Amino acid sequence: MDNYQKRIEISKKALVEAEFILIGAGAGLSAAAGITYSGKRFTDNFGPFIVKYGFTDLYSSSFYPFGTEEEKWAYWAKHISLNRYEIGATKLYEDLVELVANKKYFIISTNVESQFEKAGFPSEKVFQIQGDYGYLQCEKGCHDKLYENESLVTTMINKTSRCQIPSNLVPRCPICGGPMDVNLRKNAFFVQDESWHASDNRYKKFLQESIGKKIVYIELGVGFNTPGIIRYPFERMTYHNERATLIRLNKDHPECFEENRGKTISFTEDMQQVVTGFM
Repeated sequence: MDNYQKRIEISKKALVEAEFILIGAGAGLSAAAGITYSGKRFTDNFGPFIVKYGFTDLYSSSFYPFGTEEEKWAYWAKHISLNRYEIGATKLYEDLVELVANKKYFIISTNVESQFEKAGFPSEKVFQIQGDYGYLQCEKGCHDKLYENESLVTTMINKTSRCQIPSNLVPRCPICGGPMDVNLRKNAFFVQDESWHASDNRYKKFLQESIGKKIVYIELGVGFNTPGIIRYPFERMTYHNERATLIRLNKDHPECFEENRGKTISFTEDMQQVVTGFM
């Protein structure tokens, strides 16, 4: 067997023998599933915005300081719709359902497109810790309620003209009357509602139950934008549990802590190929 096949076989054995599986998902997973933030997918869908603002990709454009709320929401309506509503479940996420179906598992993800739930994972087993494109919140977080946005987003897109929406469609906070924002963790005003706290408690309970047990941490496309959420905790938990195995799928950053060598299996190959190999 070549090195790749050896890593596949070792990983499969660890997954079969695992009492617990914890999946940690980052932006690289969605990119591997086809939800890319640059290239043809971006240029095909954001032509007018590229011309007007000089945008180069969806990630950097999400930080653009729009001059008006009408411009801001014309952009965000399309951004949300493309990544949250216009795409169904992808094969890579569906394969993950099959991979862990008969195990005790949990998922923590910094992704915000709800692909896990679309693929069939129960919502109570998924913690989208950074928010959800499907909801709006008060821009200043004056209260902790979130608001579903699908209908409004569709109307905004249908009414967009010259990269602006009509003023009467600009969302306003029903409590303070101020601007609204997408429910994404990007500043100190990120709203953590009752559902977020329930997911947080379920995640903590899972971690507590799996202490010292035979567990596999599957880390999928997690980089260094927010390493303290998934990457570093997975490394730390692997180090402290002699029965743990960390499977890291990451084209750009497959390296691990020196102390975890022998307990970490790294893959830089195509993520869909590797996940299929586990099955």
